[in-house]
Amino acid sequence: MSQVSEFSHVLVGVTHVASVLLSQIVESVGTANEDHIGFEAGRLNILSDTSDVQAAELPLTPGSEDMLNGLHWFCKDHEHVDFALLPNANRKKRLLISDMDSTIIGQECLDELADFAGLKAEVSAITERAMRGELNFEEALTTRVSMLKGLKLDALQACYEDRITLMPGAQAMVATMKAHGAETLLVSGGFTFFTERVAQQAGFDAHRGNTLIDDGAALTGQVGMPILGREAKLTALEAALSDHKLSIDDALAIGDGANDLAMIKAAGLGIAFEAKPVVAEEATAAINHTDLRTALFFQGYTADEIVEGPGL
Repeated sequence: MSQVSEFSHVLVGVTHVASVLLSQIVESVGTANEDHIGFEAGRLNILSDTSDVQAAELPLTPGSEDMLNGLHWFCKDHEHVDFALLPNANRKKRLLISDMDSTIIGQECLDELADFAGLKAEVSAITERAMRGELNFEEALTTRVSMLKGLKLDALQACYEDRITLMPGAQAMVATMKAHGAETLLVSGGFTFFTERVAQQAGFDAHRGNTLIDDGAALTGQVGMPILGREAKLTALEAALSDHKLSIDDALAIGDGANDLAMIKAAGLGIAFEAKPVVAEEATAAINHTDLRTALFFQGYTADEIVEGPGL
């Protein structure tokens, strides 16, 4: 039997549903392809078989680009299971760059902050369109921030304490990659008031975001320039790689909105997390049914390598 390293790709499946026979599903994909359309499959490797998460990987070598594309389509739509078909080389990444809102945390900070001004419905509608790529991000941001003019500064801390929660698996993803030597950067189209606190809570090494302008007592309705948007996130990725003398193949980028797409497409591993369609269609892999630990399984980490606590 060939070793995993001798195969060009690896098919990874992850599920939280105990009744799903994950190993059988993953093996059947490789067997069917090997018998009928020319994939060479290796031996199934179990990454996790715990009470809350099953993960398995199958090394594969496709006979043609068409076969590879066909299996990619399979990975994008499977009930209860997050699949990814990934190159076998350079699996474990040395840089994690992640969006914050609706990725590392379960909320959109600006929408929650707007609730303190009684404007959540109006602001959320603009946020949704911007994240789908239907509106210019910078213009949508300045419009939403202008609606918060006069909001007292104590609302920011109240919003963070009362509304903001980490996504399941966020601390584990960050802590595990750091434990194995990766650099970690939180980069957000949101605001430094929140990125600073979320980065510390989740364990990131560094953070970047936009700045809300205030007069010492309340928000002025303005945001600091230049705005950190889609291209600025890509620039942050490139700068981090340069600073740490890494290549683009060393990077994992993860996010959910259209403003994350440039960095997700550029990274060696780009993951769409519970993402808008425009992002999910173009990302290397997607997480829709499981938590952020799946980003670790996609890299070949096993359950006993995962650090469940906060960042180191």
